[in-house]
Amino acid sequence: MSDSNSAPTSGDKYTFEGLDPAVRERTKKMMMYFILFAVIMLFSGFTSAYIVSNAGQFWVDVNPGSWFWISNALIVTSSVMMWMSIKSLKSGMASASSIYLGLVLVLGLGFAGAQLKGWGELQEHGMGWSIDMQEDGLRAFRWNDLGSVLESDGVYGEDYLIKRNGKALQFDPASKKLYDADDLLRAQDLSTVMARMTNSASAYILVMVMMHLLHLVLGLGYVGVNAWRVVSGKVHQDDTLKLRICGIYWHFLGALWLYLFAFLFLIF
Repeated sequence: MSDSNSAPTSGDKYTFEGLDPAVRERTKKMMMYFILFAVIMLFSGFTSAYIVSNAGQFWVDVNPGSWFWISNALIVTSSVMMWMSIKSLKSGMASASSIYLGLVLVLGLGFAGAQLKGWGELQEHGMGWSIDMQEDGLRAFRWNDLGSVLESDGVYGEDYLIKRNGKALQFDPASKKLYDADDLLRAQDLSTVMARMTNSASAYILVMVMMHLLHLVLGLGYVGVNAWRVVSGKVHQDDTLKLRICGIYWHFLGALWLYLFAFLFLIF
């Protein structure tokens, strides 16, 4: 029996009773599309603010490091596993479908771990915050300034660049001084000017990475619920709609992260 003609499951039987099954499918998909639209608008706001804030400021362009690249591979592989799960369920192989969903969960958790490791790599280059021990033994958290990036173990030109108006500043490795891209004579040292300035780029990266991780955690819960539905038979070969909608959300999360990765580390 095709999905479009299948009877609704117990959770839908009262809401969609007497209606064309196609109406149920369109309604549920539309609800998911509204959710995705809200998420798109949220991250559009973040990326627009990032572009506006970039103008005229000293801006850190940081290398994403190996862990963020690993997270890309994990999220793409998890999308393939989700596709395989849906395909298996449509073919009547519920056991295989549940196994693929289990792999989606494992890969999703691996993605989250890789993201945290990736942020840790950025912190090694002076991004994010530092913890200072006070005289009374208490810890004081402070957001790193641009000077922390210069004082880090990162290599200028390899691990990070500092730009203004889209142009990379000139860097003298011996003196660790920075000069404007157009200052061919290196007459004005910008290091002291920018050392105590806020690292806005770091803040934007953290917010977008963590907001995406929040939506991913919600997605993992959604996948877990659907894995239980498949195992218990509540979602089956004749009614795969709920799993397919879950797949839409999961594929969207993967595409959203790949966009953020390109935006933060490759384009800007």
